[in-house]
Amino acid sequence: MEDWKGLPVTAEDLALINGLAKAELTAEQVYAFTLRLCDNEVDRDFERFGEEALEQLGKLMVGKSGIFDHQWSAQGQTARIYKTEVVREPAVRTEAGDGYCWLKGWAYLLRTEKNGDLIAEIEGGIKKEVSVGCSAGRSICSICGAENGECAHVRGQVYDGGVCFMELGDVRDAYEWSFVAVPAQRAAGVLKRFGQDQEGARILRKEAELGRKYLKELRREVVRLAMLADDGLDGGVFSKAAERLEEPELLELRRAYEARAAKRFPAPVQLRRRDAGKTEDAEAFLV
Repeated sequence: MEDWKGLPVTAEDLALINGLAKAELTAEQVYAFTLRLCDNEVDRDFERFGEEALEQLGKLMVGKSGIFDHQWSAQGQTARIYKTEVVREPAVRTEAGDGYCWLKGWAYLLRTEKNGDLIAEIEGGIKKEVSVGCSAGRSICSICGAENGECAHVRGQVYDGGVCFMELGDVRDAYEWSFVAVPAQRAAGVLKRFGQDQEGARILRKEAELGRKYLKELRREVVRLAMLADDGLDGGVFSKAAERLEEPELLELRRAYEARAAKRFPAPVQLRRRDAGKTEDAEAFLV
């Protein structure tokens, strides 16, 4: 167990941990690590937490147990959150267009023989992805602002170029956090030490942002070429359809519409006369 160092446990950390423990623990008895519990990005279920909801959730998560796969069993209790913080990265934009922020948690477990394998799996990156269990009092439609399902918009569907998602608010309770195989939130998981976690995540989010911009421009180009190639095409309808397509389909459509547009509007070719070098006449180039 001495090989698995974990995070340095400061006097402040130890005081917070002992506030949750029944027996007085020493720094040598605990293994501490950090997690990205959740963020304000749209997740796989087309839901997201608002910034205020993350603040609410952070307060409620302190003291909550870490388990496995959201199975509520005392046998599965492995660790406990002792501190949280909402980290803001305003330079990074979410899919919804606002500044990115995420809930960071500090957790601890005991350095026992029983927990040795789990600590090794955390250190080795095997136990990494996490998910939170909580309840929210509000669910707001991103398209029309209606609350708690009082509209006909469907999560994941595209309306006027925007994907419908639900923003969760008024977080009322936090139950637990779990190690899972596939979290609803793509970025949620155990963080690496020495600051590598933030830099790596920042790079990944930047790449994702560039990817979204690339797909947006690619869709625009496909729509433009389609309109050139077919006068009878409804641009609005085709644009909405293009929002559902990914890169392989878009590239294939671009290739097809480029060929059709080129046939309709062949590019003019300039031919240089053989005697162009012998004259200063403007007709040295013929179209």
